[in-house]
Amino acid sequence: MESVDRNHIDNQVESRAEDLIEKLANTRILVVGDVMLDQYWIGDVKRISPEAPVPVIVVQEMTEKIGGAGNVARNITALDGVCTLLGIVGQDQAGRNCEKIANDSKINTVLEYDSTIKTTIKLRVISKNQQLLRLDFENSPNAKVVAVILDQYRNLIQSHDTVILSDYGKGSLAQVEALIAVAKENGKPVLIDPKGSNYSAYRGATMITPNLVEFESVAGVVQGEQDLQSKANSLINQYELNQLLVTLSDQGMKLFDSKTESIHIPARSREVYDVSGAGDTVIAVMAMALSAGLPHSIGMELANSAAGVVISKLGTATVDRYELSAAFKKDYQS
Repeated sequence: MESVDRNHIDNQVESRAEDLIEKLANTRILVVGDVMLDQYWIGDVKRISPEAPVPVIVVQEMTEKIGGAGNVARNITALDGVCTLLGIVGQDQAGRNCEKIANDSKINTVLEYDSTIKTTIKLRVISKNQQLLRLDFENSPNAKVVAVILDQYRNLIQSHDTVILSDYGKGSLAQVEALIAVAKENGKPVLIDPKGSNYSAYRGATMITPNLVEFESVAGVVQGEQDLQSKANSLINQYELNQLLVTLSDQGMKLFDSKTESIHIPARSREVYDVSGAGDTVIAVMAMALSAGLPHSIGMELANSAAGVVISKLGTATVDRYELSAAFKKDYQS
């Protein structure tokens, strides 16, 4: 039997990881969408309230992160990409905090302040790494401010390689059809993290990236592999998409293409703390890989490893190039 030089294989994988991740650096991504503030109140539960049968949480730590489209942008700059974030926040402290966090994360911000709304906030209450409660504060932005976003977008798009539209259903992408049209006019790929069960607004996108639950809300419940393929092809044809990337939780992810055979990347074993934000990581890495000219299969491998890192962290999180290199080596050494 031929002997296997494990060190040689490991060195090859590590070199490949570093080379691929280096290609992601300096890609220029324009992220447009719903910007929000993620707040975390973390503490211990030591008793039940005498007022009602609910736990009493003694809060010991409060942290804030930029969420939604902002978390997509953070994932890009964490991997040394160049990112501009275009979105809407309220004229309030939460909105100012979003801009500060973004700037601290080396994100170029073009945030429109809407005096008629409050910034969207997701407040999560956590104890012992378990989310006990989430409180959402949200309202839709003014139509005039949404129109300004489209004007800003037209000014920004030429200086970027690829566009990500991050739709959390909060209203910033009310003109999504026009955003897609402008991207196509300028020859820019546009990737969309979709929301809701009506994909007609996403017609003509380069790629959309639903998870399985989101996919089934549009295509119907999937009954096996062949049915998944059939339903995916139907959506691609119906909405004139180039690709459809479905993330399948513990089954990995599968890319369906209008011109080639599907590609499946299996999930890798991970200890899962929090899946929130994993979709942000996937679309960020896929957009960077596309901008770098990497094959879709390679982009998926990188995105798969990156998502595996962030789900092992608490809250919406990012992965840096060193973490991604280590994860990629572990996932794809053979």
